[in-house]
Amino acid sequence: MNKHIQKIHHFRKFILQNIETLSIEQLNEIPQGLNNNIIWNLGHLIASAQMIFYKRAGLPFTIDEKYITPFLPNSRPDGYITATDVENLKDLALSTIENMQTDYHIKDFNQYIKSENIERVYGIEVLTIDDALEFLLYHEGYHTGKIISLKQLILKE
Repeated sequence: MNKHIQKIHHFRKFILQNIETLSIEQLNEIPQGLNNNIIWNLGHLIASAQMIFYKRAGLPFTIDEKYITPFLPNSRPDGYITATDVENLKDLALSTIENMQTDYHIKDFNQYIKSENIERVYGIEVLTIDDALEFLLYHEGYHTGKIISLKQLILKE
């Protein structure tokens, strides 16, 4: 198993364990002064991984686009995420990483396209699929921290 994908999988399991007792309302709540919520951050992780791992390699997404477009960078929650979609996102959180592991070994990632946006925003050059996995690991940690912070804010209210 690729060590970066394995670590991403651990982050996702950690997130799911930390949000399992929250209600749909709590997952959708946007604390005052902020612009997103817990479930948007989880969806953002899923969508970002699809974009960085598959799209930049010229491969099709492995999930329905309805779980990608609303969660892209610079987007915000545009409505209430239903219980059904929350459950689907929770399932996708792990299944997409398991698919990445399989695809990493069987798909051709030699045509990976550099991400100018990642380099511009983060100053990190992402030239190969392995660079992408390293970046995704950082990205997972960043949004895991945001999710934990949002949870603490919501539970204080």
